[in-house]
Amino acid sequence: MIIIGVDFHPEFQQIASVDTETGEFQEKRLGHREEAERFYRELAAAGQKMRVGMEASGHARWFERLLAELQIEPWIGDAAEIRARRVRKQKTDRQDAQLILKLMLKDDFPQIWVPSWENRDVRQLLWHRHRMVQARTRIMNQLQAVALNEGLRCKKRLWREHGRQQLEAFRLAPWASRRRRDLLELMDRLNPTIAELSQAIEQEVEKCPEAKRLMTHPGVGALTALAFVLILGKAERFGSGKQVASYLGLVPLEDSSGNRRRLGHITKQGSSMMRFLLVEAAQVTVRSVPEWRSKYLHLMMRRGRKTAKVAMARKLAVRLYWMMRKGWDYQQWVKFGSHAGQPGHRDGVL
Repeated sequence: MIIIGVDFHPEFQQIASVDTETGEFQEKRLGHREEAERFYRELAAAGQKMRVGMEASGHARWFERLLAELQIEPWIGDAAEIRARRVRKQKTDRQDAQLILKLMLKDDFPQIWVPSWENRDVRQLLWHRHRMVQARTRIMNQLQAVALNEGLRCKKRLWREHGRQQLEAFRLAPWASRRRRDLLELMDRLNPTIAELSQAIEQEVEKCPEAKRLMTHPGVGALTALAFVLILGKAERFGSGKQVASYLGLVPLEDSSGNRRRLGHITKQGSSMMRFLLVEAAQVTVRSVPEWRSKYLHLMMRRGRKTAKVAMARKLAVRLYWMMRKGWDYQQWVKFGSHAGQPGHRDGVL
């Protein structure tokens, strides 16, 4: 078998390889994409069995597809852990490739879970809708500013038919009028696109039993449920709810030593979209479940509104994780959850 350590860059890759049968060692710099494709295709055509290791990074989708096409075993490693294993203070592309190769040969390579191609493609659907909604929100905020400047104060009514008529009836200067017209046209173009993407997400949820179970929880819609299933992948990867919260970046930064303990803002590691959706869903849950509302108000009075929102989002993430791992819907969680049978337990407490 040929084992190859790859230090991947957008323009090129530095490789260090060894043939485990002959002991032959080779180093090479391959340009992207033609030279690299030719190199791997020639090895695959010669019937060589290969394993390729590299750090998790962006701009490598085409390379991963190439490895899958040639049936080359890919190992994707945690970049932070690989960096922590570097002993020498000098850092070059050659040394990075050699380090990856050394870790693979020692069976000490920090391999991470990689989602399937189907999983990644559906994630693109979620990200596309998320970005379209963000663009629409920015447009609506600009139009809201125009309305406020002209004395129209009803925010909720602005996007109804009567409010839109009022917005269009304002007499503005030529370029301000042009800006208003262009913004309204952009919003009219985005609305059908977002509706179409939302319908596609509903169709994807119908194919995913896990997402449908998560939707039984108050406040959790199709988008949040599907995103949670896709981003977590296999629930068995995590040993506890704390690990899930850390994976999603919902735990505080910590700098503690001795008797001093210092906590900062949340780490914000992982998917920013998932954190946003969890915060939004948790707010709906707070309005739907009295016990969640009581907890939220208590935290808000003690720690402030922002901290309370994040805390409820973390609570929801841990709840969804256990529902996903146990294969339970919301009613089963209420009945068989971790506090079932304890004094004061009743439906909706958890």
